[in-house]
Amino acid sequence: MIDSRLSRVQLTFESISYVRRSILSVFPTSFLDRVAQSRITTFYSPIIYSVAQEHETYHGTRYIIGLGFSAISSKAVLTLELFCVSTSKIMAPVATKTEFEQVSAVQALKDEAKVFNPFYSPSIGDDGDADYKYAEFKPTFPKLSWPPLEEQKVVERGLFADSQKKSLLGAAKKVRHYTPVLGTELEGIDLRQLSNTQRDELALLVAERGVVFFRDQELTIHEQLDLARHFGPLHKHATTPIPKNGLEEVHVVYNDSSRRPDPTAFSKLELWHSDVSYELQPPSITSLKVITGPEFGGDTLWSSGYALYSGLSPGFQKYLEGLSAVHSAVAQADGARAAGLPVRREPIESVHPVVRVNPATGWKSIYVNPGFTRRIVGIPKAESDAILSFLFHQLAENTDSQVRFHWEPNSIAIWDNRVVVHSATFDFWPATRHALRATPHGEKPTSVEDYEKQTGKVAKDRQLEIWKQQGVDAQTNGSNPSKPRGYND
Repeated sequence: MIDSRLSRVQLTFESISYVRRSILSVFPTSFLDRVAQSRITTFYSPIIYSVAQEHETYHGTRYIIGLGFSAISSKAVLTLELFCVSTSKIMAPVATKTEFEQVSAVQALKDEAKVFNPFYSPSIGDDGDADYKYAEFKPTFPKLSWPPLEEQKVVERGLFADSQKKSLLGAAKKVRHYTPVLGTELEGIDLRQLSNTQRDELALLVAERGVVFFRDQELTIHEQLDLARHFGPLHKHATTPIPKNGLEEVHVVYNDSSRRPDPTAFSKLELWHSDVSYELQPPSITSLKVITGPEFGGDTLWSSGYALYSGLSPGFQKYLEGLSAVHSAVAQADGARAAGLPVRREPIESVHPVVRVNPATGWKSIYVNPGFTRRIVGIPKAESDAILSFLFHQLAENTDSQVRFHWEPNSIAIWDNRVVVHSATFDFWPATRHALRATPHGEKPTSVEDYEKQTGKVAKDRQLEIWKQQGVDAQTNGSNPSKPRGYND
């Protein structure tokens, strides 16, 4: 009889494409070519499928791979079973050395390529450097259980700021705008020394410019957390690592040579996200400090939801203002569980407006992202898919609406998660990139209709407001169209 020592991986995900990518992140593409690539994409029905077993030889050992799939309540459950088959003659199923070696071969097969999806499966790598300067901030995944988040009071600090931001900007040696749309660097500011007035003005500046950069910042993680608390109560992430020193409100970003991001496990598009947008009160003014980084590579890009809204036709803008979308934590939680990591708070799904208004500026912003937004409610699926695909690609591909920042040790970026999405570049392996994030909760996302009812103000298009400040008479209704022109670069 064939020995039936079984190694099983069971994963739960929301989409077929993610199931497929996850299989390929566990086993080499060549090994699963006939089984996974040719079959998985055909499975989409609320009934159970089973697939005829496939026979493969890998590293001299022959395997039978059985695949089973079911779709239950819109979630996919994939079971991947590997049976180790002895290449010797048929024998009774006794525990021989050969069989144990073969079971070890199965595990070696899983562990051989230590690659991962950096978005849904957090890095658990550690290069083992005991002398690393920031070892206390290396990632750890304690087995904790937190209750569901409840609504929390948030005060919008940007509303208390001087619109000219004289106290903050006057203290800077230089103010440098990276692009017309977003991104500003302040030189000569020590974030440890900010007064509350300057902190309020920083909140408004970040809300207007999307992301603000500082270099050569010596503030400790405790000082970073203190600054973040000025903007709102701090978020604790349910799945990503916390530092080994136990600071639960710190989100650790860590990659070193021990694990390599696998391009077969994710697309660059889906790395774009607004942090934990699935929460009831997603983050507002968020800070990230890099403490170790590569000499080159490892940049972060931000894309403006303000600019995306401004670039749409008036009719489409109005249509989107009436829509809401589901943001989901399920895939991120499932990715953690698939990696054998604890989920400290059960995943949730929240419905947020597709166009939200930033209370600090009164400007409208598109609020969807490839990482967490799953569908638009109340419209046909095909229509939802088409709209979200269009918006996702605009966020990821429209370079007019983006800014890119190269980190140096002790650089800090502070961005408004309500109006920008961001994406890291994973081009630096095998170098180490290590950063610490502090993430305040913001208000519940507010639709255009609700904002105008609650405040008595009219929500605005950022670009039209900027042009108005510049004295530009921009026509948006087509009565005075600009002459067509080409591009010469």
